[in-house]
Amino acid sequence: MLTHTISKSISLVTILLVLQGFYYTSEAQNCGCSSELCCSQFGFCGNTSDYCGVGCQQGPCFAPPPANGVSVAEIVTPDFFNGIISQAESSCAGNGFYSRGAFLEALESYSRFGRVGSTDDSRREIAAFFAHVTHETGHFCYIEEIDGASKDYCDENATQYPCNPNKGYYGRGPIQLSWNFNYGPAGTAIGFDGLNAPETVATDPVISFKTALWYWTNRVQPVLSQGFGATIRAINGALECDGANTATVQARVRYYTDYCRQLGVDPGNNLTC
Repeated sequence: MLTHTISKSISLVTILLVLQGFYYTSEAQNCGCSSELCCSQFGFCGNTSDYCGVGCQQGPCFAPPPANGVSVAEIVTPDFFNGIISQAESSCAGNGFYSRGAFLEALESYSRFGRVGSTDDSRREIAAFFAHVTHETGHFCYIEEIDGASKDYCDENATQYPCNPNKGYYGRGPIQLSWNFNYGPAGTAIGFDGLNAPETVATDPVISFKTALWYWTNRVQPVLSQGFGATIRAINGALECDGANTATVQARVRYYTDYCRQLGVDPGNNLTC
């Protein structure tokens, strides 16, 4: 399955996502910003939305916009969810692991997912999330990345999240969470040992969905207003965007536009990256 390397872009948000894997040290995490500056989710000081917005740890953080009254469960109906997973072969590892019930239980910890902006914005976000999940897992077929155990996803420069030499940080779960610098903070946020027990993402379906929602709300949700193409860049930009792999970009777009059609919402502009 595809990894979640984040490419360069003109967006400071995306640049910071890349930097977090390489420069997120204990000193940076503590920030030590002056009183008029915010400490960003990645431990840097500033006063723009990239610092004071999503994930802001200290300082004059911006209050998030109020959640709307959308019920995600009413949009992600059994027919919608089962329409995705039913396309996976019966022999798939994901059968019996992924379920709508596990998704909704995980969702209880992420009350802002699918509930920001207008009702149409909510439907577009839900369509985008499930488009990426469908692509990453093959319609909920795969729990773990194909041949992932043979690959090295340890970034030794991410000293805040030291790798356990006996563990692999390859893709797992609906978004195929990858790399130690994602497993570490995801585990801390969710409540499992991401560095010493990354396999939990492949054995506990609720935690598995929580990692996808954690990644989404922290890395992808901030760029939703830029269009579906920006979400591709936030998930797998370096390997797909800017002509790197147009076929996979188009595959994601097809899923997205189909799910928008099913949910009765216009897909919007800027669909590719």
